[in-house]
This record gives sequence, structure tokens and C-alpha cells, in this order.
Amino acid sequence: MNKSGAFGLVERAHALQPLIAREADETERTRRLTPAVTQALIENGLYRALLPQSFGGAEAPLEIFMQMQEEVAKADASTAWCLGQCSVCAMTAAYLEPDAANEIFNTPPGILAWGAIAHEVKAVPGGYMANARWDFASGMRQASWLGAHVRVIEADGTPRKKKDGSPEIRTILFPVTSATMYDVWDVIGLKGTGTDSYSADNLFIPEKFAALRDDPHAVREKGPLYKLTTNAVFGMGFAATSLGVARATLDAAIDLSRGKIPQGLGAMRDNNAVQGLIGRTEATLRAARAYLYATANEVWRDLERGDPVTEAHRIAMRIATTWTIHQAASVVDIAYHMAGATAVFARNPFERRFRDIHAIAQQIQARDTHYEDAGKAILSSKLHTPPTAR
Repeated sequence: MNKSGAFGLVERAHALQPLIAREADETERTRRLTPAVTQALIENGLYRALLPQSFGGAEAPLEIFMQMQEEVAKADASTAWCLGQCSVCAMTAAYLEPDAANEIFNTPPGILAWGAIAHEVKAVPGGYMANARWDFASGMRQASWLGAHVRVIEADGTPRKKKDGSPEIRTILFPVTSATMYDVWDVIGLKGTGTDSYSADNLFIPEKFAALRDDPHAVREKGPLYKLTTNAVFGMGFAATSLGVARATLDAAIDLSRGKIPQGLGAMRDNNAVQGLIGRTEATLRAARAYLYATANEVWRDLERGDPVTEAHRIAMRIATTWTIHQAASVVDIAYHMAGATAVFARNPFERRFRDIHAIAQQIQARDTHYEDAGKAILSSKLHTPPTAR
């Protein structure tokens, strides 16, 4: 495993925890990462974790990226969420012409963000014309470039299709200065992500800034990281983020239990019920983390060996991602309940994390329908064994 480009990412993320934690209140209040946090993430190269080494990025192995996300999430979930979103967006460089990738990622601050797939662009000579609005763009307030995933309509009005007959999806990229921003992120959790909306009006997108993202026939980089789809890496990174939130919340409950004496009761540390609950919850969290990382390492080992990404890999990552987020949410719920009335005060390390983990659990990566997708694949003739069996 070549980790040279990723050396120190996890350690740097850990070292930034005090700064991120100090800025967390302001991040939440303003609903965007503070300048101090953004600059620290840039200076320490964390936004470039998944950028190809050919463009000066770390091209980190999947496990290293996940550990980086965990460390940041222990300090603040919103910061980790933005970092994970923009880090994965940088994988798009693997599908771009070198001059386009350099213009986007090597012109400071070199940060790309995008929203949910929606709408169409019209093919015109030399590129595409965009007129649309997109939502759910975490990290866009720190970004220098924005993207959008769109269907292509030919000049004659017919949809452009791939060889298999499915619609062609392009990821169009444009400077943030070309877009109109909309401040809409009024939510209960992950407030600091500033996951707002943006639009483009009669915006011309040159062909070189319209990538066939996640198309294996269009990828220009040969490393194992770029055999994975951005959706798969999003899932693994956000699941790791949920583990970081759960770890920090459970640790806070453990620290509280060591010294708290609830009114009319004995010390929490001497209570058998509390002791047992902490033991079981610790086991739950460790099991979830072990499962997620075992899946990541198994898939990565196959990719390093030169194997292609398979349906079994996809399903293995999907169910590991979904289950881990759900388990992390249950750990936070237990820790929050264990803390009692202490947990409801904003000054204590429970209330925000409780809201954040439940915002994470509402995201697309945690949908229960992913289990149905996995079950269908496991039962089909295309996937003969459970996805992690050997």
C-alpha cells in the first residue's frame, strides 16, 4: 500500500481538534466553517486527501481518509461533513483534462463542492448551457468552484444517452463567482455545514469542465482509489464521520459518569446499571467501527491487487455504511440518555452531537432502502454469496 502521499493526514487532523472544537460554537452560529478552521484545513492539506498525486494531492488510501474524517468529527461534525464532501469532490480531477484539473484544484483555495443530481443542460457548440438551481451543497461556502450533476439534452431536443441506453450524466463545473447563492440551511443538526442552494443562469460550461464522473471508461488515473465511485467513498467517509461523533459523545458520557452524583441517587460510577450500559455501548461502537474498517480494507486489498470493483464490493460498502451510521446514532442516543438533564444544556458536549448525528442519519447514505438493495443483490443470481464471504 502506497501511503507516501497521505503521510500524516490523520495526525494533522488530530492536532487540529482543539482549534475546531473552539470554533464550533461560531461555526454553528454562522452556519458555515469559520475562516480560521477553513484556513487550517487548507494549510494542512486535508481538503486534498483524495486529490490525485499527479495534481499535488495525497491520493490517500480509503482507510486513511476515513480515519481523518473520524478525528475531525470528534471535534465537530459539521466541519467533518464539509471536509468529507469537498474531499470526495476532488476525486473529479481523475476525470478531467490536466489543465482543467489544475485550474480548479491548484488555484487557491482549490475547493470544489456540489449539490444533489438534478436538471438538464443543453449541448451547444464547444460545451453546454446551464439554467437551473441545485440544493444540498455542503461546503459550498468555502468552495472556489461548484459542480452540478445533470442530464444532457442535444441541440435537437433529444436526451443524450450512453451505449446501454441510460441517460448520460455530466458533472459540470464552474467558478463560484458564476453562481447565485441562496441561504436556506435552517435545520436542527449539521448547522455549520451551510448546505445551501445555488443556481446558474444562462451559464456556458466549456466541454473541458464537464466530466463523465464515475464512468470507468473516462477515468484518467490508475490508482485503486479511482476505481471506486465517488458515491461509495462518500458513504464510507460519512459513516466514519458518524463514528467520530459517537466516540466523542460516549467519551463525554463516560467522563460525566466518573464524577456525577444524581440527586437522590448514588455515584454513577458505582451504579451497576450504568456500568453495564457503558460496557455494552462500548462493545456496540467498537463492533461497528471494526465492521466498517474491515469492509474498507477488504475492498481496498482487492483493488490494490488489480481487481475491478464488483457488485459484491458495492453491496459490502453500502450495507456497512448504512448499518454503521445507524449504530453510531444508537450509541449517541444511549450516551445522551445516560447524561440525564446535563445533556440538554448547550454548554455541555451532548446536545449538539445529538442533533448532528440525527441529521447524519437522515441523509441519503443512511436510508433503510439500502438494505433492500443489498438483499435483492444477495438473493439474485448475480451475487452468489454474502458480500464479505471468502
